[in-house]
Amino acid sequence: MLKLAIGNKNYSSWSMRPWVLLRQFNLPFEEVMIPFDGFNPESRFKQAASQLSPVAKVPVLLHGDLVVWDTLAIAEYLAEYAAEHFPELALWPRDQAARARARSLCAEMHSGFAALRSACPMNIEASLPEVGARLLAEQPAVAADLARLVAMWQAALAASGGPFLFGGFSITDAYFAPVAARLRTYGLPLPADVTAYVDRLWASAGVAAWVQGALAEQQYLGFEEPYRRSR
Repeated sequence: MLKLAIGNKNYSSWSMRPWVLLRQFNLPFEEVMIPFDGFNPESRFKQAASQLSPVAKVPVLLHGDLVVWDTLAIAEYLAEYAAEHFPELALWPRDQAARARARSLCAEMHSGFAALRSACPMNIEASLPEVGARLLAEQPAVAADLARLVAMWQAALAASGGPFLFGGFSITDAYFAPVAARLRTYGLPLPADVTAYVDRLWASAGVAAWVQGALAEQQYLGFEEPYRRSR
C-alpha cells in the first residue's frame, strides 16, 4: 500500500498537495504523521524525517521499497500509479495540450510566488485579514504574486469552462489548494470568478477532509505563526 508521510495539517502546505490528491481520487493510502517541533537537525521532526528520505523533509511517498520525495515527483508518480491500477482516473488532464499547460502551472507554483508564500505562511485555522491588507499595501511583490495568480486562474478557467482549472479536478487543483488556504486566511481580495473557484476548491472532498483534520489539531506552533503570539 502507498504510505504518505506528512507534517501538521494546519501548517504544512507541501504535505497538503499529495494528501489532497490521494483523498480526492480515493487512492488507498496510509497516513504517517510526523509532527513539527522545529526544523533544526536535533529536532524530533528532522530526526524522524531523515529516516525516510535524504532531504529530511515532508511529504514523502513510500511504496514498498520505493521512496519518492518532492511534491512534483510524488504527483507524477501518483499519476502513473493511477493510470496503471485505476485507468478510469485521470490525475492530469487527458488532453495533451491541457496536460502541458497544467504541468506548466504546477511548475510555476513550485518554483515561484516566493513573496506570497513567504509573507503569508499557511495557517488554515487563523483569520488574519488585517495582516493581508497590510502586506498588500507594504509589499509590492506580494501584490504582484496575487495579480499573477488571479490572471493564471482566470485564463485556465476560461479555457476549460470549469468547474476546476482544467475542467475536472486534477493535480493542478491539489497543487493550488494551499494557496487557496492562504487567500482565505489573509483575506486577500479576489474577483468574483476566482472567489467562486476558491470556494469550489475548498468544498472538494480532498480539501475539505484536510481542512477538517487541520482544525482538529488544536496545536499552536509559534515558529509557524509570525503574526500571532497565541491561538
